[in-house]
Amino acid sequence: MDDATQRKMSIRHRVIAVLKGEKPDRLPFVDRLELWHKGLLYSGALPAEFQDLPLTEIHRRVGMGRQRMISPHGLRLRGVEVISHFEGNLHYHECDPIVGRFPDMDHLPPADRPGVTRTEIITPRGRLTTQHTSVPETLATGARAYMSKHPIDGDDDYAVIEYILERMEYVPQEERLRAAEAEIGDWGYVIPALMRIPFQQLLIDYFSTEIFFFALHDSPKPIARLLDLLDERCTEFLHNLAELDVLYVQLGDNLEGTMTNPRLFRQYALPVYQRYTDILHKQGKKVGSHTDGNIQSLLGLLTETGLDVCESISPAPLTTFTFPEIWDAWRNGPIIWGGIPSPILEAGTDEAEFHAYVESLLTTVDDGRMILGVGDMVLPINQIERVRRIAEMVEQG
Repeated sequence: MDDATQRKMSIRHRVIAVLKGEKPDRLPFVDRLELWHKGLLYSGALPAEFQDLPLTEIHRRVGMGRQRMISPHGLRLRGVEVISHFEGNLHYHECDPIVGRFPDMDHLPPADRPGVTRTEIITPRGRLTTQHTSVPETLATGARAYMSKHPIDGDDDYAVIEYILERMEYVPQEERLRAAEAEIGDWGYVIPALMRIPFQQLLIDYFSTEIFFFALHDSPKPIARLLDLLDERCTEFLHNLAELDVLYVQLGDNLEGTMTNPRLFRQYALPVYQRYTDILHKQGKKVGSHTDGNIQSLLGLLTETGLDVCESISPAPLTTFTFPEIWDAWRNGPIIWGGIPSPILEAGTDEAEFHAYVESLLTTVDDGRMILGVGDMVLPINQIERVRRIAEMVEQG
């Protein structure tokens, strides 16, 4: 690639080059401003220069490529009735619904109002309830409502979940993905977002943390059955992606090495990653996982998974590992997407310390083997001028 061609590389093509193992003209700097934008809009503190601008245009003005995650499919809950109330008022009722996620149906709670959303999931085998709670303080951070009650409380709930998983259907929604790509164009990268691996689904979506770890010990057979059913659905859905013409897909695992510790990872995650990445690699796709937690104890194990990318890497001070530590551990992969811990974008971090961190990282990554981003993403308490400054430092080479 000659110098003239390199100078013309878009942010999207820089990402593609890294994913293909090629060296881009500049390090891709690509991440999300959704939380920053939503939080400041809610609190009325969005800077005047960004008022009434589409989010992609804000990314352009800041200089950071836009990362967007879109699922290429929906989930039809066959034989299921879903009834949802917000603050006691009915606002959703559907039979055989098509949802983006299950059981954390995060499209149901209002995105801009505090309150409690209670959802009933009704089947011939019984019913489950979930609850999402949103308070002004979380809305000001840009975050969505959190699941304050998970669907599995006790032994009677297993049969209901089994009924749903046995009938869950894959619904192609590639048009959503293509619409997002058209909107963002070359100023970023749209990631086809897949489900979590089965163990992470149970840990995060189906149980509260405490109940799940008790269930692992006290109810091994029902847990094994749920893991098998989730694996059947995940494997089926991955095979259904064969005709989807994309370079890269990503599992939404939210790995954290204290919760999914090395022992649990070896038993429940490693063999699943190896099978899933094999399926997707045979389709010609690169595979990543959302790994935004403290993964220090998993650094070695993650190199055995078959994953091509670990996205939203969040080093110290967010976690206990430093960037040089993970860079040295992963010289042969996976590709790092992230590396900028969001606290250094806060006013409480000295300007000189901020510059020193970024300069050191850019000096370390001198061969273009990563995608630069903010772990987990840019927050309302972060200074947007520092994001802009990182973009300028990247372009200066």
